[in-house]
Amino acid sequence: MRTELRKSRRHFLRGAGVALALPWMESLQVLRAQSGAGSAVKPPLRFACIYFSNGVDPAHWWAKGVGAAMEFGQAALPLTAVREDLVFIRGLYNQTALTSTSPHLGRMNMLSGAPVSLDPNNIRVGTSMDQVMAREIGNRTPVPSLALSIEPNELRLEDGLSMLYGSSISWTSPTKPAAKEIYPARVFDQMIGDGKGRKLDRSILDAVLQDTHDLQPKISTGDRKKLEEYLESVHDIEKRIDRAAKEERLEGWRPTIDKPNMPRPSDEIPQNVPDHMKLMMDLTVLAFQMDKTRLVTLMLNNDLSQMNFKFIPGVRGALHLDLTHNGKAPELKAMYLKTNQFHMEQFVYLVKRLKEIDEGGQSLLASSTLMLASNLYDGDAHGADQMPVVLAGQAGGALKTGRILDYLDKGNDNRRACSLYLSLMDSMGVKLDRFGDTDQRLAGLFVGSPGTKSAA
Repeated sequence: MRTELRKSRRHFLRGAGVALALPWMESLQVLRAQSGAGSAVKPPLRFACIYFSNGVDPAHWWAKGVGAAMEFGQAALPLTAVREDLVFIRGLYNQTALTSTSPHLGRMNMLSGAPVSLDPNNIRVGTSMDQVMAREIGNRTPVPSLALSIEPNELRLEDGLSMLYGSSISWTSPTKPAAKEIYPARVFDQMIGDGKGRKLDRSILDAVLQDTHDLQPKISTGDRKKLEEYLESVHDIEKRIDRAAKEERLEGWRPTIDKPNMPRPSDEIPQNVPDHMKLMMDLTVLAFQMDKTRLVTLMLNNDLSQMNFKFIPGVRGALHLDLTHNGKAPELKAMYLKTNQFHMEQFVYLVKRLKEIDEGGQSLLASSTLMLASNLYDGDAHGADQMPVVLAGQAGGALKTGRILDYLDKGNDNRRACSLYLSLMDSMGVKLDRFGDTDQRLAGLFVGSPGTKSAA
């Protein structure tokens, strides 16, 4: 173990050909210092973008107040549970989305700010900010980045354009979307295994636990408990994936027969949407906790989503696309509001999970920046004059939370979403002169940056 500590800043447990990166523990920093491996280091910074499609009900998307006194409109109401960990941002937009003549897919440049090609024979949009970061810092982790989703890529056309635009927010190049993963088991296998896609089973965990005997006498009682909880959480996710694979439920549209007329293939994806989302959130937490990657995008829905939200009480027989394009019909608007709240609840779950994990006197959330956003504001009107954006986490201490930033002031000439991305990339150690449609950082975002008015 001392040899390992001298070799690397990363720490591993090894068993049956599998390596598990340990959670951050203060005792390991002490051991590293004792073994000559250098002084203690801070936990790494992580970034995740959680995307939900088709915008919000604008009449109910608002926030006011500061810290524990922050209040939210009905669409954002679940955020109240984590309001002291949030920055609610008004007014950011992408210029090329606002001016695009395609009301749907022309808006799908949320993380790049680049023009979406309207030539059906030329799929092109800009490289997304998460993939720009992956090029620069992705080599510091086994997995450069994760692009996760609940719904698969759609191959149909919309407005004469490929639905690849609507199925992807992460683009490795202007012409190539990142390969996104919708199967929780595959995400798990990518992070944990022997390099051959083998899942971590109980016997492998037992072998890894044997290796902890060498480590446990050298770490504190609190760290021993943390290590035990960490390994058990790994096993818990595996059990839930196996359980979800055996379930026969189908979300949304149902086929004309209720039993298969062919041999049953391996069913590795949970068909209950809330369970699927929760698993992807937990895998994001695990990826960050294990330092398998520091960059994640997660699409809760595709743009123009066909997801059926009837699993929400009070939402009846309508696809998400129909609810968001509601023509102001009161009944549909009320159900649309419920989907907004559901998306907020998923984000709150992730924030709470990260906040519960200690990394030596501070939470994993404190070393993370989470961004919740949609490419549209008013889904019914295809409004791209601003985007709903919420940040959570402290970015290693650089982000002051419990506040509202308002960029809709008439005197503010810098409200480009790409200014936010430049600032976020700065915080992750990736410095660019320009990104998308701007060369300016977002005023007032981080501690020490030029100020902007915080809304009361």
